[in-house]
Formats: sequence, C-alpha cells, structure tokens
Amino acid sequence: MAKTPSKTLVITFIADDRPGLVERLSEVVSNAGGNWLESRMARLAAKFAGIARVEIEAGKTAALRDALAALEADGFTLNIEGAAAEISPGGTVFNLELLGPDQPGIVRDITGCLSERGVSVEEMETNLQRAPMGGDMLFQAQARVRLPAGLGEEDLRDALEALAGTLMVDLDLREG
Repeated sequence: MAKTPSKTLVITFIADDRPGLVERLSEVVSNAGGNWLESRMARLAAKFAGIARVEIEAGKTAALRDALAALEADGFTLNIEGAAAEISPGGTVFNLELLGPDQPGIVRDITGCLSERGVSVEEMETNLQRAPMGGDMLFQAQARVRLPAGLGEEDLRDALEALAGTLMVDLDLREG
C-alpha cells in the first residue's frame, strides 16, 4: 500500500493568555487529521505565544488551514507556513550564557557578533532578574548556537569575550 503524501506546516500563534489555549489549538489540528510533531511555547506579558510543527496528509491541508483560521474568532492570531524537509545544517553546536547589567542593545550586540561570523542562533531565551545585592536589574540570556564549518571555537570565543568586556557582562561558551 502506498503511503499518502504528507505536508509539513509551521504554525505560529499568539493570544491573550488563558487556560485551554493549547488544548483548543491541538484539538483543531487533531480533528483535521494533523499530527503535532514539535513545538515551543511561552507566556510573556499576559500573552501566550508559540510555534508548532505539524504534519498532515497533503489533501487535508486546506481543511486544516480553514479550521485554524476559525480560531481567530477565539482571539488567536495565527500564521501558517509550509515547511520543506529539514536538512541537517552541519557545523558544531555551542551553548552560550550571558549575565550582566541590563542595558539597551545587548541582544543586538551579541547577535550581531554571531551573525558577522556566520553563526546561527537555533534557540534563545532572555530574562530580567533582580541582582541579589542592590536590586539593579540583570539581563540573562541562554542560547544554543551553531558555528559554521571553518569557524574555530577560539575565534568566536575571542570575539565574544571582547564584546563581553565592552558590555561588562559575564559570558560562557561551551560545546553542547
């Protein structure tokens, strides 16, 4: 028996946070015949946002898109994109951690340093927290980054450490 062709969709969504959002979204996907493969979700500033990768039979894609569009009446804002088969990106993965005084431009400066060297950000989470002494706000970031072939760990480390000195932040880079 021939396997039915499938399509992969990436769905991004945001709504005012309330109980049942993920259940409602996953119910629509399931009822349309979709298979929820992976996702990342978070609550931030009274909003709940996420991104999900869903697989569905190619012939059922339009029905799923229509069912998801109907969620807009429930307060969802959605974007649905077709996705190509994932190709292994190669390179080496590192974990980057940063902690220091909050200041405008930290994310821009760090990601600029990475981008200039062809480093790809695969995941990134940032937070603010109160310093234990004095109560000033500290900026904290954790990122999973992929170095391109040909970029040495020491080259990236040197560039990040120079930037960390300018920003007066602590930075740690570990293969992971």
